[in-house]
Amino acid sequence: MKIGIIGCGNISGIYLKNLMSFSEVEVKAVADTVNSKAEAQALKYGVDQVMTVEDMLNDNEIELVVNLTNPAAHADVCKKVLEAGKHVYVEKPLAADLEDGEALVRIAKEKNLRIGCAPDTFLGAGIQTCKKLIDDGGIGRPLSVSGFMMNPGHESWHPDPAFYYEHGGGPMYDMGPYYLTAFIQLLGPIHRVTASASKAFSERTITSKQKYGEIMQVETPTHLAGTLDFKNGIVGTLITSFDTFTTVDYPNIEIYGTEGSIRVPDPNTFSGPVLLRKPGEKEWTNVEINHQYKENSRGLGVLDMVYSIRNNRPHRANGVVGLHVLEAMYGFHYAAEKGVHYVLKNQCQSPAPLSVKGICN
Repeated sequence: MKIGIIGCGNISGIYLKNLMSFSEVEVKAVADTVNSKAEAQALKYGVDQVMTVEDMLNDNEIELVVNLTNPAAHADVCKKVLEAGKHVYVEKPLAADLEDGEALVRIAKEKNLRIGCAPDTFLGAGIQTCKKLIDDGGIGRPLSVSGFMMNPGHESWHPDPAFYYEHGGGPMYDMGPYYLTAFIQLLGPIHRVTASASKAFSERTITSKQKYGEIMQVETPTHLAGTLDFKNGIVGTLITSFDTFTTVDYPNIEIYGTEGSIRVPDPNTFSGPVLLRKPGEKEWTNVEINHQYKENSRGLGVLDMVYSIRNNRPHRANGVVGLHVLEAMYGFHYAAEKGVHYVLKNQCQSPAPLSVKGICN
């Protein structure tokens, strides 16, 4: 399948590296509002053409577009792609606003097109190993889950970090998709959420090299702590923070069951370690990882989507899951602001587990 990529910023490199290596995919062209960025990435990764967005949408050979723009532009670009009659796969989150996400899923359904949404890290060896262990009864009946994403923010390393603190940014919209998608993959869909939120600073100073010293306005909460009630009765806890300024040794994700606990690897990665601890044991035990995709494999969701379109089967990193995740994140913010439980109305099913033989089987 011939595909195009819109958005040639920081994340595009790993997508281009991986997508150019998949025999089932041909990256025909790249586009960016800053043409020099597109030209640089095309040269670096061997893409034949640099196009305008309009030309890409009018190219009849391109069947699918990968949208790697900033979160605020996700909905608008995805809508244009769908209206042009093409499938679309978008970086997380699906959209910056819940209503826009709902509209995208609706448009895709009306036009009989596919919409996919990152993250696809749950297709990696680490979380797939956890999935099999839980499904096989390795920890008995899952009872609860905890997740912690706590860091000082991105201004010290990211070349252009302002969008992380704008509407559609913040720790929940930035990193929440990894954690919530892993939760849904491993434990099922969410019924309701509640949360509290705070903002340490109204302004932040960029200390990375490219824009050193520039002041950013902080428009969104930068610390959110909440609970999740899953449809199956499991209770979860999740903290996402850009206001943790010292190292904290909390586990990324732990799931607690009637017959043991499992420590899930960082959901922003594709590999392990996966750790298991049974009742009475004092130490964690490493679980053997048998699945593929242990390296940074961003683009797997696109590959699965392409293969699924060609073979008429559901794709895993799909827009319905992306919308469920988006609504959960919206719910965290809404619950914190209003002081209420937020019940999700857009439901989903957990994506099918991945064969140990890989996606194209």
